[in-house]
Amino acid sequence: MDGQTRRIEMIKMLQEATKPMSGAKLGNAFGISRQVVVQDIALLRAEGYDLLATARGYILNQEAGNMVRRVILVKHTAEQMEDELNTVVDNGGRVRNVIVSHGVYGDLTGDLMLKTRRDVKAFAEKVGHNEAALLSVLTAGVHMHTIEAPTEEELDIIEEELRQKGYLA
Repeated sequence: MDGQTRRIEMIKMLQEATKPMSGAKLGNAFGISRQVVVQDIALLRAEGYDLLATARGYILNQEAGNMVRRVILVKHTAEQMEDELNTVVDNGGRVRNVIVSHGVYGDLTGDLMLKTRRDVKAFAEKVGHNEAALLSVLTAGVHMHTIEAPTEEELDIIEEELRQKGYLA
């Protein structure tokens, strides 16, 4: 199978997937290395596919056209992370990513794609099990999230809830 055919089949797999697909799983499906998967993902993004690399695997964001986005600036402790993320998803939003503005490296972004409490819990457990530091430790808790929702009004509600909880910076 040539590379173009493989990438078409990869998109089909991601469209049909009900959960994120790891690079290893995609590589095994096509008999290629994870490095080739990463290259294929980069080529597919260049073709205009909205592919996200999350901590749980690759996702084809098929809902992006139906959502509105807003970047919000927040600040909280590591212990408050789950509550902050749950506040977004409980109000109909999706946390697309986390962004920190680093003085040396510029903007550092981590794709999250959290849309349910189950997603938030799985992310928090992964952080705990890996003893991973949150990106926000680089900026004393200050960071940004791109949040998505079906309407601007829902984004306003999410932002107000975050404000009331003291999470907006």
